[in-house]
Amino acid sequence: MVFTQVGSIAAGGRYDNLIGMFGSKQVPAVGVSLGIERVFAIMEQQQKDQNQMARPTKTEVLVSILGNDVTLAGELAGELWDAGVKAEFLVNKRRPKHFDYAKESRIPWMILVGEQEIKEGTVQLKSLESGNDVNINIPRGNFVEELRKRLNP
Repeated sequence: MVFTQVGSIAAGGRYDNLIGMFGSKQVPAVGVSLGIERVFAIMEQQQKDQNQMARPTKTEVLVSILGNDVTLAGELAGELWDAGVKAEFLVNKRRPKHFDYAKESRIPWMILVGEQEIKEGTVQLKSLESGNDVNINIPRGNFVEELRKRLNP
């Protein structure tokens, strides 16, 4: 297949005599190659033409634990998964690591939990989408419901 913008994206053929050149018997053979990077270039261009932005992940929310509590991260992410929300979690003391990861992955929402939120029994809900400046503290028991309202207005 050939596309004028990127050239060939797939090729193949028969190689019946090739194996026999290196061995003692003739073996029927075929081969194929696919230009994955070229296919992605076409897909990205189509999304750009349709004013869509490609995201490297379908994750809707990053559960960010500013500390070492993997158990808490799993509990919060588990509640989101049970509610059908696509979520990942990250456990790291350094706040910038969380924001860098979410921005690189284009994850639109974050649930941040640090020492203060643990003491207060809350989570911080933060939107990372431009033009959607949400940064609120929510009681832990209500965070899934509140997030779902914002994901599906």
